[in-house]
Amino acid sequence: MTNAAVQAPSALRPAKMIFLKLVVADLDAMVDFYQRAFGLVATRTIEMDDLKEVILQRSADDKGPSLILYFHKDCRPLTVGSAHGPVGLAVEDVDRAFAHAIVQGAVAVREPFDVPGMRVAFVADPEGHEIEMVRFK
Repeated sequence: MTNAAVQAPSALRPAKMIFLKLVVADLDAMVDFYQRAFGLVATRTIEMDDLKEVILQRSADDKGPSLILYFHKDCRPLTVGSAHGPVGLAVEDVDRAFAHAIVQGAVAVREPFDVPGMRVAFVADPEGHEIEMVRFK
């Protein structure tokens, strides 16, 4: 196949972000953590013979992007790799969100700090997935 044969349609619209999926070892514990630490709501569960997913959103009628927690029913060993960035969450108060997440079981990665136009902090969820909390000024 030549480059000439592969051409993008002229009216292609930009893609829209709809979800981020994390593979987790303990689905129930991780759903509970994201609900307690960040106020997310489980809006749907998808279950098949070999997997189960729980879709988390800001509310039951939220139309924005969702966080999907994905569980392999064969309980295969998982490791969190280094070739990805953190899950980004916008919060009203970074300092309070950071402290609350820690109380709910998150591990501090980087305490709240300021960068131009933002306040930011990093935690890791109980399975090691990094979360970046951001407040735009």
